[in-house]
Parts: sequence; structure tokens; C-alpha cells
Amino acid sequence: MPIVSAEIPLSLYVHIPWCVKKCPYCDFNSHEKNQSFDEAQYVKALLIDLDTEHQHNQNRPLSSIFFGGGTPSLFSAEAIQQILQHARNLFKFNDIEITLEANPGTFEQEKFNGFREAGVNRLSIGIQSFNQSHLERLGRIHDNKQALVAVETAKAAGFDNINLDLMFGLPEQTVQQAVDDISQACDFKVPHISHYQLTIEENTYFHKHRPILPENDLIWEMQTQCQNLLMDKQFQQYEISAYANSRQKLPSKHNLNYWNFGDYIGIGAGAHGKLSSVENQHLTIRRRWKHRQPQQYIEKTLAGNAISGDQVLLQQDIVFEFLLNALRLKDGSSIATFESNTGLTHDTLLKAVEQCDASLLFIDKNKVCTTDKGFLFLNEILQQLI
Repeated sequence: MPIVSAEIPLSLYVHIPWCVKKCPYCDFNSHEKNQSFDEAQYVKALLIDLDTEHQHNQNRPLSSIFFGGGTPSLFSAEAIQQILQHARNLFKFNDIEITLEANPGTFEQEKFNGFREAGVNRLSIGIQSFNQSHLERLGRIHDNKQALVAVETAKAAGFDNINLDLMFGLPEQTVQQAVDDISQACDFKVPHISHYQLTIEENTYFHKHRPILPENDLIWEMQTQCQNLLMDKQFQQYEISAYANSRQKLPSKHNLNYWNFGDYIGIGAGAHGKLSSVENQHLTIRRRWKHRQPQQYIEKTLAGNAISGDQVLLQQDIVFEFLLNALRLKDGSSIATFESNTGLTHDTLLKAVEQCDASLLFIDKNKVCTTDKGFLFLNEILQQLI
């Protein structure tokens, strides 16, 4: 068995693929909850999946755990506790960030008390908008009152590390309405806000039935005014769509591991993982993913075959993927991180970016990052790297 690279941080992603209703803009691997939904069987498969992953990652501590979906808050607190207890039995972890995604409309005080008791210490709440008409256009199952109640319910359950997800560039949205959403989110005094533009993805209802979205100039104005407001409210942008309150200083540890090209285990239907190991004295980076359809995932995993695909990354892919993630960070990433997490040298990175416009990208012996201008035009940088 290859030697795992123990110095690279390791996270765990747990995919819960069900939701109450598929949103028209969503291209994630999510499925509407129906009669085939079987929480107990799915948890059983997750535990077997985690056992197998642990065999390849023994003695590596976990730095974070993230329950994503779908809507993980559809699961019972007992199911989440069972998964976390199994992870504790297998892996070492201390002072760990454990995040669970939740949507308004699935909030029950007793259940969220149970999540907190199970060990979840961070919630990411999918508000998207506090505006009732925009929630309806987005096909959300919750209304604006439930959005407000969700945050209060989370706080009442003892959660103080809370992220609110908000989108802008919504159908028929005005600049003032986008600013109002951010203003209302800031009023809750949460430590973290995610703010990102609605994009139309293939294989979604919105792709087939395209809504009328604001013009690009309006979207730019929304983004600029919202960023200015977040700055005034002491939220520091540390990633393209992520803002952490500068007083509480609680960025997402899990996402920072992704963006710094750390390792992660992915369990659940369609989950992806990235793992590094030393093979023939070289660092090898391997991606593997699980069967996408929930029922197939359950059947295959229970039969001992959770993995659907496996790929060893080539050097050019490693460099591109590192930059794809690291350049999302406002401050970029250190050269030391690049070398330790890729097994490649500073010279390799220099050669990869030599064609990039110096007004967009900065690199020296210590770090690589975008310039202030480059941070606004990340797609242009990535095009130069291809």
C-alpha cells in the first residue's frame, strides 16, 4: 500500500443527496425525497464507505467535516450522530470544524438541538434571499418569514458559527434589493456570509426555461455595492464569494483546505475525493469518486464497491487545479503550500504562469496570488493557463 502524505491536511465530505424539492437553478447531485428514501440504509452504506477510506488514510487526523447536499438537515439528528461517532472511532480529531448545510423549511428546534449535541458546530444556511418574490422565482420551499426564523432557531440551539448563503443577479432583482438582502444578513451578526452570483448551469430547469436576468452592468453594480456594505460592516473578503467578520475571524476551515489544495475524503452518492500518497519516492495525487445515483451507491457500497472512478493527476493537471483553487483566495497561497501539497517545485509553478499577464498575476519566491485587478478577472487568468 502506498505511504500516505501525513503532512497534508485531510478533510471529510459527506454527501446527503436528498432534498424536499429540486431548485430550478441547481446542478448538484440532488434528488427529491420520495418513497425510495431510506435513511438507515444510506447511513449503513456511508459507514462502510468511511471504513474503506480509512484503510487508505490511517493515522491521518481530520481537520474538518462537511455535510453537504442536497439538504443534510433532512436527516435525523440520530443519523448525523451515528456518522460522526463512527468518524471519531476511526480518525483522530481535535478542535475540529463540523459543518452541516441546512435550508429554511427543514428547521425544527428539537432536531437542531440534536445536531448540536451530535457534534455539529457550524451551520451553513441556504437563505439565498430574504425577498419573498425572489424566493418564489427561485423555487425555494421556504418563505421570507421561515428564513428569519431559521437563523433564530440556529442561535437558540447554541450555534454561534453560522454562515448565511445569499445570491445576487436574481431574476428581476434590483440593485437595492440585492443590497437589502446583505443588510438584513449583517443585522443577524453572524460571523460568515457567502455571496455569489446566480449562474445558469446546464441540465437545470433554468437552462431549459431561461429566466430574465439583470444586465451585466446591473450585476456589477450589485456586487460592488454589496461588497462595500460588507466592508462597512467589517466583513473581510477572503475568497471570491466568502466573507468573514474581522472581529470573530471564523473563515470556513473546510473550504480553505480545498482552496489550498489539501486532501479530502468524499463519501456518499457521487462524492469526490482527492488523496496524496508517496509512490516510488514521488508524491502521487489521485482522485476518485463514488456512484452517483443514491440507490446504486447503496447497493454497490454494501457489496464492497463504492468507487465508481479513479484517476491519477498528471503534472499539468496538478498545477492547473492548484491555481484554480488558490487564486480564488484574496491573498493567494504560499509557495511552501504549493510545494508541500503538490510535490512540485517553485520552478514548475513559475514555468506554468510565465505567459500570464503580470498586471493580473503576482508570483515571487514566497507566494502566488492575483493582483487587485486580477482578482476581478480570474477567468481571464485561467484562460491564459490553459
